[in-house]
Amino acid sequence: MSLAAAEDLLGPGRPHPAHRLKGPDVDGYPYSWDGLQLVVTQQAVSGIRINLWPGSTAKLPPLVLPDSEAYEATVLREELVAALDGAGCQHAVNSTLTFGEQSSILTQPADVCAVFSLPGRDNHVPHRDRHYLDVMHKHTA
Repeated sequence: MSLAAAEDLLGPGRPHPAHRLKGPDVDGYPYSWDGLQLVVTQQAVSGIRINLWPGSTAKLPPLVLPDSEAYEATVLREELVAALDGAGCQHAVNSTLTFGEQSSILTQPADVCAVFSLPGRDNHVPHRDRHYLDVMHKHTA
């Protein structure tokens, strides 16, 4: 999908500062719509990211999350894994992004990556010692 088509559907996106500094033809930087980011390469969408902040409420455009202004952004790793298992969605540890206080899984066959980490000091969560979902992303190009 072209960036223009995405903006026709979602409304004007907020470009990453690199787009403003280097111009609209710079590749690999996102346009944002609240918690949704679309990565742009050669004026086409090459990736999608949903950013979450554990302990808060996140917003997505109505086209992405109909009938909802916002949603709970606090998702434990165990909850997402259980939901994937319940839906029959295969997944495996993503060893490239699993290290230190961070862990990651990759769904199969869609290759959607979910990255989890321990909460930061500003994250208001009930379990400070457990991994929470920070971002989900998929690159198409």
